[in-house]
Amino acid sequence: MIIPIGDTQVRGGHLPIVSYTFIILNVAIFLYQTTVQGNLVCEFAAVPYDVINGQNLYTLITSMFLHGSYMHLIGNMIFLWVFADNIEAIIGSWKFFLFYIGGGLLGAIAHIYFSTYNTSLADIQCMPCSILTPCGGTVEDIPSAVIPMLGASGAISAVMGAYLMMFPKSKIKILVLILFRSFYIPAVIFLVIWFGQQLFSGISTIGATEVLSEDVAWWAHIGGFAFGMICGLIYRPLVYLRR
Repeated sequence: MIIPIGDTQVRGGHLPIVSYTFIILNVAIFLYQTTVQGNLVCEFAAVPYDVINGQNLYTLITSMFLHGSYMHLIGNMIFLWVFADNIEAIIGSWKFFLFYIGGGLLGAIAHIYFSTYNTSLADIQCMPCSILTPCGGTVEDIPSAVIPMLGASGAISAVMGAYLMMFPKSKIKILVLILFRSFYIPAVIFLVIWFGQQLFSGISTIGATEVLSEDVAWWAHIGGFAFGMICGLIYRPLVYLRR
C-alpha cells in the first residue's frame, strides 16, 4: 500500500482553516456515528434510487460527512490533509468551502447517474439501506441503485484534481508500507496514476446493475476529480500571483 504523507509545496497565503475544520468535523461525526443509537447511514447517506426520484435530496450534502469504517475515514482524512491546505491557501477559505462542497455534489451526482442508468423499478427488490440487512441475499444480489453512498471521497477527489492543475511541479512524499520507507515522487505521476486506476475501475462498472465486490463509488471519484481539474485550471493564475 502507498500512502501520501506530505508534499513539497510551500503553503503561504491564507490559513487553511476550512480544510482543518472539515477534518475535525469528519472525525467528530464518525465518532458520533459509533456511539449514537439508531442508524445515521440510513437517514443521512445518499441512496441513488431515492435521489433520482427527488427524495431525500439533502443527503447529497450529508453523505459526504459520513464514513463506513475507521480505515475509510483515516484514508480520506490523510488525503485531505496532504492536498487541501495548499489550495485553500491560494484561493481563500470561502472559495475553498464552496469548491469542496461543489466537488462532493458533482461526485455524488456522477455516482448516482451511473448507479441508476441501467436500473428499473423491477430491479429494486430490497429497501434502501438493504446493504445492512440484505433481504436474505448477499451483497452482490443488491442493485447498486439502493446501496447507500457515503464518504468524502468525491470532494477529496476534487481537491486532488485541482492540485494536479495548480501545482503540477510539486512532489508528493509517499509512504510505501511494504518497504517501511518514504519517497518523493512528482505529483503529476502520483495523481495521474491514481486517477487512471479510478477511471479504469469506473468504466468496468458501466452496465452493471449490482454492486461490485469492492463496494467503491468509483464514479464519485471520477466526477469529483474532473470537477477539480476544471476549477484548478480556473484558479491556476492565482498560484503565480501569490509568488
